[in-house]
Amino acid sequence: MSMPTGREIAQAAGVSQATVSRVVQGSARVSEENRRRVEEAMAKFGYVPNAQARAMRTQRSGAIGVIAGEFTNPWYPVMMYALAREINRAGLRINFWVSDGENSEQAAIEAIRSKLIDGLIFTTATRDSQALPMALELGLPVVLVNRSLENITSDQVTGDNIGGGAAVASYFLKHGRTRVAVVGGGPWVSTGRERRKGFLDIYADAGIHVPSARAPETGFTHQAGLDAGRALLAADPPQAIFCATDIIAFGVIDAAKERGLRVPEDLWVAGYDDIPMSAWRVLDLTTVRQPIDEMARLSLKILLARIKNPETAVEQERFQPELIVRGTTGNMPR
Repeated sequence: MSMPTGREIAQAAGVSQATVSRVVQGSARVSEENRRRVEEAMAKFGYVPNAQARAMRTQRSGAIGVIAGEFTNPWYPVMMYALAREINRAGLRINFWVSDGENSEQAAIEAIRSKLIDGLIFTTATRDSQALPMALELGLPVVLVNRSLENITSDQVTGDNIGGGAAVASYFLKHGRTRVAVVGGGPWVSTGRERRKGFLDIYADAGIHVPSARAPETGFTHQAGLDAGRALLAADPPQAIFCATDIIAFGVIDAAKERGLRVPEDLWVAGYDDIPMSAWRVLDLTTVRQPIDEMARLSLKILLARIKNPETAVEQERFQPELIVRGTTGNMPR
């Protein structure tokens, strides 16, 4: 069976060929009724527009690039799934790269140079990124998600990390946890830096100094949490530890088990991100939830608007996090 032509689709839908072309190109100059009729006709006859031909007509590839961090942190697969779902719903393709070290963004750089993508979403932006400055220099629409960068002219969608860290500190203080520690996050990554700041500022406002020995800057891995936890718990352990990510918190909990400390009876632990496994009963981690689905949805919406009109004002959206209380803090009320 041969592929139907655009003319045949137009006849089946009762519209003009120009209308079919506009639907294929994603033009807004089509009524919802006509769009529905064309899409139904295409589905009925199995009509698939030629992507290469469409790219030549529209000067767009129909693909969105996404750069994520190492998948050793389960937060990234969750965000990637949310972004992929939104991109698929928009009828676009996704090109995906993992940024995990030197030259890891080379494939993304080639795609940017070759104009194989219409826009780029960063979930793990740092100032060391090679692809980001190139994309911005070439005028490629870019949205930073999760991590932010100062002095970068780009749309950004983040969570209120300072507020999230502050919420954990206020919760600890409400329940008398004055000898505390904070693990993870250094000046090189916005999420960790801001979460630490929010947490430490609340204690400073309460007149409580958290010494540097109880505020180690670490990477965002289970091993980093395990190593930091072992050091913190070796002598005179804190009453509670706030971790910049859930995966760090899991490492700290393992260190507590090595020392024979009970969580939450001897030690409270809280994380950040509320990755799915944090709700598992065996872990039952108190954490700070980010609205990942909403962040993904808004990120793509902003990116598509930027692709359509590059001259629109830069948007910087920030979502409010939510403290989720579970067993690692004894389910004590907020």
